Amino acid sequence: MIKVEIYTSDYCGYCNAAKAIFNKKGVEYTEINLSHDHELRIKLVEKHNWRTVPMIVINETLIGGYEQLVELERRGELDQLLSIETQG
Repeated sequence: MIKVEIYTSDYCGYCNAAKAIFNKKGVEYTEINLSHDHELRIKLVEKHNWRTVPMIVINETLIGGYEQLVELERRGELDQLLSIETQG
């Protein structure tokens, strides 16, 4: 089963927009709010070399943030990624 995690922060418009894309597609995800967990944010920056939110991780692979998500969607690769991942 696919595992989608979206790391967010309070009042993040791009975070809400990214969640809306997954909601529209009916994809379940786990939201982890980093607003009050500075230690986790530091660990994620070290692990993924990514500093901004949203930080979108699909099956332990960072796909990037909102702009990267939109680009995957524009190219039709997001549906492919989600369908490939759900088949495995």
